[in-house]
This record gives sequence, C-alpha cells and structure tokens, in this order.
Amino acid sequence: MRPAKATLVRLGVSLALIGVLAWQLDTRTLRDAFATPAPGWLLLAWALSVPQVVLSAWRWRLTARRMGLKLPLRRAVAEYYMATFLNQVLPGGVIGDASRAWRHARSSSDRPRAWRAVIIERLSGQLMLAVIAIAGLMASSDLRDSVLGSLVRLGNVPGALTIGIIMLGGLGIWGYRRPPAWLRDTLGDLGAALVASRMWFWQCLSSLGVVASYIAIYAIAARGVGADIHLATLLPLIPPVLMVMAIPLSVAGWGLRESAAALVWMGAGLDPAQGVAISLVYGVIVLVSSLPGAWLLCRRRPPRRGRETRTGAPLTSKRGGGCHAR
Repeated sequence: MRPAKATLVRLGVSLALIGVLAWQLDTRTLRDAFATPAPGWLLLAWALSVPQVVLSAWRWRLTARRMGLKLPLRRAVAEYYMATFLNQVLPGGVIGDASRAWRHARSSSDRPRAWRAVIIERLSGQLMLAVIAIAGLMASSDLRDSVLGSLVRLGNVPGALTIGIIMLGGLGIWGYRRPPAWLRDTLGDLGAALVASRMWFWQCLSSLGVVASYIAIYAIAARGVGADIHLATLLPLIPPVLMVMAIPLSVAGWGLRESAAALVWMGAGLDPAQGVAISLVYGVIVLVSSLPGAWLLCRRRPPRRGRETRTGAPLTSKRGGGCHAR
C-alpha cells in the first residue's frame, strides 16, 4: 500500500470509529467533557508529561549505551519529544520512533544496532504495560471476566495476525540449523540491553515509571472531566485501553483508544460515553504535551553540503530558518 493511501486509510479508520461512537453514545456527555474540563487538572497532566519524556529518553540512552552506542541524554530528550509529536500527527503511531532511530543511525558507527536500540526500548515499555494490565485485571475478579471479554472481541484480528506472524517466523527459522545472523544479533542485543546483569532491574524500574505516568495522566483526565469513579475501580481499566493504542491501524490511536474505552467501561458496568469522553480528553492532553517536539523540529537546520563530522553526522548551518525535519 502506498504511503499516501495508507495515511488516508488510517485517518478514515480514526474518523469512522469516532463517528460511530458519537452516533451510538450520549453526545451530551461527550460535549460536556470538552466544555467543562478543570484547568488545574489539565495543567497537572501537562506538567507530568515532562518527567515522562525525560525518563523515556533516559531508558533509550541506557539501552543504547548497553549496546555500545553513544547517545547524550540531552539529545535523547530532544529526539524523544520530536518522535512523540510525529507519532501524534502521522498515521500508524510509529513513524516518530522510526525517525529518531534513523537519525541516530546516521551518526552511529553501527546503524542496525541503532535501530534495534529503539525497538528494544519500546519493547521494554510495552512489556511493562502488558504486565500491569494483566496484574490489575487479575486482582479484581469482578472486572476480569467482563473487561477481558470485551477486549477479546476488540483484539481478535490483531491477536490472530500476531500469532500468524510468530508461526510463520518460526517455520522460516526451522529450516536453519544455525539461526541467521540478524536473529543472532537481535537476540544478543536483547540479552545485553534487556535482561543481562542488572539491566533487567533498570529496564523494569524505568518502564514502570513511564507506564505509571501514562496511567496517572489518564486518571487525571478522568478527574478533569468530573468522572466520579473510585481509583480502585478506575486504575485497572486504564492499561487495557492504553495497550490498544499500539495497534498501528489509526492516527495516534484515535478511534481505537475510544472504542476500547467504550468496551472496557461497558464491561465494568460504567457509562461507555464517559469512558470515551475521558479517552478523548486524554488524547488532547498527549497531543498538546508533544508540541515541544514541533518546536524542536522547526529549529532544526538543514545540513551544509560536503561537510561532515568525524562520526559521520553532518554539521548544521548557523543560518537559515523554518521547519526542517531530517
């Protein structure tokens, strides 16, 4: 599928899902959520997004350094902000991560490893989110059956695709007496950056902090729209909704996230319109908190032709202006 067509398809998925929800649910609840959000709660959520990005960038730097790559923390924070913004405005939700991996690879002595560092760093966060989601639902017997049943209906297609890809990959590797080089390199980097020595502890600790900030911002969004839900009931509902955003079938998870929220809230015996309203406000909070990335993209200078640093990274011109994303 061509990029332009894929963009239109994902945008159409987001708009269609949100349109169906607005048609089926109580539009007054959705309208009131945007008419009466508490400014104090919103400011708190935006303030919390700053340490979230810094901790995520630190986790990326930790992963890259363990794999023998140089990545200053200041650069990692700037790259993470830019990637977050691109993930919010471009389809699929992964183009921003691909862009930071590409830029890091350009200045790295080992380009494939720079790409794998981003993949492993993102994998660390997704694994922690899955663990917290499962633990939260298992701890509440009342929510477990209803919420998991709703999510299974939503996740049948991506789940089946994932299992199919794993099976095909296994069949492809089965014919090798020795694993291919790319698989050996990937497994080696996974062992070194994710589970070796004390790395598993630091990966778990940083990912726990990042995921906790996601959940906290979502809970703040619920309080911002005036949702009167006890935290013991609210917190287990949030991780399953956030997990759906990883499915690259929409723009920044819009539509998919709201659909998951409606199903989860309905399964928990709550008003699905309220869940959708909270999800929409959460999406706006994340989009606004990513705007420093847009500013950083606009500050990037085009490289001077013919001049490079010793590491291969092009020098930037001191003149010029406008938005340049390399």
